Amino acid sequence: MAEETLERMISSYMSTEQPVYSFGWQGGEPTLMGASFFRLVTELQRRHGRPGVAVSNGLQTNGTLITDEMAAHLAEFKFLVGVSVDGPADLHDRFRMNAAGAGTHASVMRGIEILRRHSVDFNTLTLVTQANARRGAEVYDWLVAQGFLYHQYIPCVEFMDDGSLASFSLDGESWGRFLCDLFDAWYTHDTRRVSIRLFDSLLHKIVDDRNVVCHLGRDCRQYFVVEHDGGIYPCDFFVRSDLRLGGVADTTWEQALDSQLYRAFGLAKCGWNERCRSCKWLGLCSGDCLKHRPGAPEAPANLSVLCTGLKMFFEHAAPRLNALADAIRTDRRREEELLRPAQSQAGRNDLCPCGSGRKFKKCCGRRNA
Repeated sequence: MAEETLERMISSYMSTEQPVYSFGWQGGEPTLMGASFFRLVTELQRRHGRPGVAVSNGLQTNGTLITDEMAAHLAEFKFLVGVSVDGPADLHDRFRMNAAGAGTHASVMRGIEILRRHSVDFNTLTLVTQANARRGAEVYDWLVAQGFLYHQYIPCVEFMDDGSLASFSLDGESWGRFLCDLFDAWYTHDTRRVSIRLFDSLLHKIVDDRNVVCHLGRDCRQYFVVEHDGGIYPCDFFVRSDLRLGGVADTTWEQALDSQLYRAFGLAKCGWNERCRSCKWLGLCSGDCLKHRPGAPEAPANLSVLCTGLKMFFEHAAPRLNALADAIRTDRRREEELLRPAQSQAGRNDLCPCGSGRKFKKCCGRRNA
């Protein structure tokens, strides 16, 4: 991305009204840009941000090019880093090789050690393929043994030109079996210690009726993707010329948000198959991601190729997810009862007794108003 395009993207976005200005830096591999690129990013954010605004930066990386210089900068500006690691070396190196054909596991672990040395917050992202799908509990146990306590697992679903699944992709049964094995390994003694993004998100949905990840929602208008040339797109899985919403040089974010193309893309999410409408799990999966529905977004009524696996998982895990949801509700009631006396004595400009670090009037005092 050229510096002019980068500045235009940041300055225009930070001129809009947002509670938090959120940037997610992905690729390809974004660390190929080097530490100087991310120094420029934060310089531009400070230049174009108003005093007191909050900026959130996320970086997704394969971890092989992390340097001390880069890690120090990421730590200073509190980047949250996602590192792609698919389990122990024999699983990770099956598909994650360098240009010379050698496995990258050792390089990834070196990158993680550098992040740790500089106290950079990071989580792990595990791509689930045919290489590791049958070893879910083993992958989970290995990650936890390394001290990695924040996990994200993504199903690998890629279609060939004839519409068939690529050989390394998951089918529904493989994904379902992986999720069941993963859930069993996690539920035994780690529900309060290890964060798994999918399970956390399902609990948010059950307890608060909030969709904190896009594929659980019913409208795909969640964010914008900006390509290196400044082109704006609705989703990183659908960067296609026919879905281009404009460009940062000639399109405002309001225009992109209000475009009919963006609206149609977002509403395709709930153009479900008739079998979805009568499925008892629709409230949890919302038909799954459009990427997993062959022919979407033009044919959103096609079932997700992972449908059978999601049903398998929900049948397996729902009673225990509901028990966890009940425990969360109980904990919240107890916390509210303990906080009530302190809240009754808190002044509007005092720090909130809940420990958030915000003033009472902008935290629990606002909720209780």
